[in-house]
Amino acid sequence: MFSEADIEEMFIARAREIGWEYVPVAEMPRKADAVMVDIWVKEAILRLNPKLTSDHAEQVIHSLRAAILAVQPHDLVAANEQFRDLVFERNTYPFGPDGEYIPVRLFAEDPNELHLNRCVITNQWNYQRANHDGGKRLDIVMLINGIPLVIGELKSPVRDCVSWADGAQDIRSYEQSIPQMFVPNILSFASEGKTFRYGSINAPLTKWGPWHEDGHKEGKLEYAVNSFCSMLRPDRMIDFMRYFSIYATDKKHRKIKVICRYQQYEGANAIVKRVLTGYPKQGLIWHFQGSGKSLLMVFAAQKLRMKKELHSPTVIIVDDRIDLETQITADFMSADIPNLASAGSKDELIAFLNADQRKILITTIFKFGDVTEKLSDRSNIILMVDEAHRTQEGNLGEKMRMALPNAFFFGLTGTPINKLERNTFANFGAKEDKSGYMSKYSFSDSIRDGATLKLEFQPVPVELKIDKTTLDKEFAELTDQITDEERSTLVRKTNAEALFSAPDRIRKVCAHIVNHFLTSIDPTGLKAQVVVYNRDCCVKYKKELDAHLGTTEATAIVMHTDGDKSDVYKEHKLDRDSEAKLLDRFRDPQDPLKIVIVTSKLLTGFDAPILQCMYLDKPMRDHTLLQAICRTNRVYDERKTCGLVVDYVGIFDDVAKALAFDDETIRKVISNINEILKKIPELIAKCLDYFPGVDRSVGGFEGLSAAQECLPDNATKDRFAADFLVLTKAWDIVSPDPNLEIFKDDYVWLCQVYNSVKPVSQLGSLIWKVLGAKTIELVHRHVTTIDIGSDEELPNLVIDPHVLDNLISEADAKKKGKKIEIMLIARLRKHANNPKFKAFAEKLEELRERLAQELITSIDFLKSLLTLAKDVVEAEKEVEPEDKRAKAKAALTELFQSIKNPETPVIVERIVNDIDSQIVEIVRRFSDAFNTVSGRREIQQRLRSTLYIKYKIKDKDVFEKAYSYIEQYY
Repeated sequence: MFSEADIEEMFIARAREIGWEYVPVAEMPRKADAVMVDIWVKEAILRLNPKLTSDHAEQVIHSLRAAILAVQPHDLVAANEQFRDLVFERNTYPFGPDGEYIPVRLFAEDPNELHLNRCVITNQWNYQRANHDGGKRLDIVMLINGIPLVIGELKSPVRDCVSWADGAQDIRSYEQSIPQMFVPNILSFASEGKTFRYGSINAPLTKWGPWHEDGHKEGKLEYAVNSFCSMLRPDRMIDFMRYFSIYATDKKHRKIKVICRYQQYEGANAIVKRVLTGYPKQGLIWHFQGSGKSLLMVFAAQKLRMKKELHSPTVIIVDDRIDLETQITADFMSADIPNLASAGSKDELIAFLNADQRKILITTIFKFGDVTEKLSDRSNIILMVDEAHRTQEGNLGEKMRMALPNAFFFGLTGTPINKLERNTFANFGAKEDKSGYMSKYSFSDSIRDGATLKLEFQPVPVELKIDKTTLDKEFAELTDQITDEERSTLVRKTNAEALFSAPDRIRKVCAHIVNHFLTSIDPTGLKAQVVVYNRDCCVKYKKELDAHLGTTEATAIVMHTDGDKSDVYKEHKLDRDSEAKLLDRFRDPQDPLKIVIVTSKLLTGFDAPILQCMYLDKPMRDHTLLQAICRTNRVYDERKTCGLVVDYVGIFDDVAKALAFDDETIRKVISNINEILKKIPELIAKCLDYFPGVDRSVGGFEGLSAAQECLPDNATKDRFAADFLVLTKAWDIVSPDPNLEIFKDDYVWLCQVYNSVKPVSQLGSLIWKVLGAKTIELVHRHVTTIDIGSDEELPNLVIDPHVLDNLISEADAKKKGKKIEIMLIARLRKHANNPKFKAFAEKLEELRERLAQELITSIDFLKSLLTLAKDVVEAEKEVEPEDKRAKAKAALTELFQSIKNPETPVIVERIVNDIDSQIVEIVRRFSDAFNTVSGRREIQQRLRSTLYIKYKIKDKDVFEKAYSYIEQYY
């Protein structure tokens, strides 16, 4: 097995082969509290700017250093953006004749000048903050011209559970403890020698991605090293910093940094290369739905606009929707990209091109429909057309070419293009692309990389389905290519509307939806979308769903209301701002809006990762169907393991027919959830095989101890955890289901064992995960909590370790140690967010590891355990729950005092006491209330009831602030 030092050496050796110079950290001319190597920065400035003096270079360094030292951990992304601006945008200084401001280069970007950059890799970099105790040691630091741009954390796979995620967690903690080191950062990476992942500053682990090198499979050192070498070439790092990083504002108005995934890098650069070469002037890109196609366009547009050799090009982003309210528009608008414009009408499009504007323009495909003349003959106009297959509608592709005859045309699609769609290949395909695509990123690629989630469909009872024979007969003509007008004409000729809008069927379907949602989706805190036949069905379904849910706040309709001359749908009409606010509410996990009802809107271009389940009661096929169901495949957090489609039409009775694409892999995009259910017995048996002869009816310490005896070392524990993880994921997907009842007791027992051997620290977070929401609820209902030791009991167990030698045998020590270990683990988990107790948890893991390797005896283990227990007991005395409760009441008091005025008399003390008593009651009854969905929901419901109903305070901001205080202090 390779050690961490071995892996470091291999990464450094390969880095030297691709242009990095290795300098041992001891030989670097820097102080321990310096982020940059100032002398190297100075040399680079003078090398790249020959007319500058040494004093000039010192002034630039001073400006950079000030930006680094001013950072605060909570504002790291903003500081990172400011630093990049200092390098590339606000990089002019009064160093010219008569104080003229001239640009100062810090990096050579031209491919012919890259040799002017000094690219250094080093290891075991120590950073000591000035006037602070302690420092941090970074495994790998990569600098260009003395500025640290890449930080890497390597882990030795001493246990099977150790992975890149452990290194990424370390980097996230460094971002908080030494944010100065990350102000110039482009990206960070982590590896345990088998896998390789990278991410931007403040990125959650779900946003860390792989970098694939063709021909090497993940899981081997060769893969990790080749990925490192492929990605971290010096020229690519400059490329990343300049063109493939964007700063955006999320829905909560927080600044975030986004760096490209490898497929976006390859796709965007393929476009740029083709434009710079000048031929061929078109190309087709297929990147699967949900894998970041919109951001690919953002990166490509940004690089095209910055390329001087293109002489200020115009980049036109052509959306496939009628209006501009889509994910593409949202991604461009949220990113801080300059010179962005939009054309919402044909006249605005014509005016923009006639004025010869050199910007990024966002418009829709349909604005070209009425164009009858050439609008520009410039050759540095580049069009990127989303969902290119839709340009077949009315020969829109030909219209665009007539209007812009010398432009470049790139079509992008999230669904594969069939050979019969000749117009698409004619308008965008290039004969030079043998496969038909200049870049391809398939469904299986996106699942492998974690860019999207798997899709499952769930059949419903036969009596809820539409009569399939009748429907097939009526809709033999139905395709996803007909227009709305043609579809309306078709509907009038059929009985389909009567089939879907029958009152009795709607009642039954809505009852099924609500039951499924409340038992399968809502417990996880995720949300749903109901897709119905037409607008009339939207209204009927909402009325019926609300009746079953007992509230009108949980559902909302989002639909087109154009042509509603008699104001039938007036109540549900939304302008753009109102619709955007409603959808933001839907994305908010704290908002009571849980289900959106649609018929044609939000089936494409709608991005809401919290959406897990689609209740599908409308016939669709091919492109439209694939785009619609992929609304549920976005990655969210660990609660969301797949996208789910509940099929009331029977569309997926024949997947091949429903998704009739030439690329047959598309038929594997969605699978029957019953196939997962069939695997449960095998998965249960595989996990139980770890415990031969153990009596699972024995509870408490004795039962857990017997089970733990069957997991004697860390390697066995990690194998069990990996197998159990597969089981619990499957269980949470199919649960609840009556077929699971016979396995319930065994599953709950396995959950208890899993929790009892799980590392107390964050070690191995990829396989040692928090149990899913539905599993936690199941365990809570069926398990009597094991006593973790009262405040008196644990101290009484803490005797002087030195008196044990003559009082206890090895066997007794083993038994006693096991009991104290189980108690200690539970106690430490109560303080999981406290740094002091985190250190205790790491010490406990170290002791468990030494015992497993037989480096210490059971008596020595017990001695150390008792010493640790004593420290924990002493530390717990310093944790004052009453003090935290007082702080909570003080924060709530200040909050409600701030909204008190003569018009709204608020009895602050009474409100605070009401909230406090209710929260304390819940927390005492439900010890880990804030770690479970049902616990958080009950707290939110009590708070909402107290504020909204009892005291008439219907202010969402006040609710959110109050809840944040409750979560922080209770």
